[in-house]
Amino acid sequence: MKKLWARLDRPARIGLVLGFLGALLTVIGLISGNLAPLTPWSLILGVLIGGGSWGLVSWAIAAAAEETAEG
Repeated sequence: MKKLWARLDRPARIGLVLGFLGALLTVIGLISGNLAPLTPWSLILGVLIGGGSWGLVSWAIAAAAEETAEG
């Protein structure tokens, strides 16, 4: 696992970490809130949508920032 983490570039690491954070916050929100019934399907969709969107957007911002910083 450490080799895989070392091979990833900085934007990919940022995307993975923030994607995990988004998925975790989504699960916490589903468990503690009254927004949706707590079913396996809502948990799966919440993790995919919440974690995926956070990860993708944070990766794109980090990649753009790194590209502009390089010149």
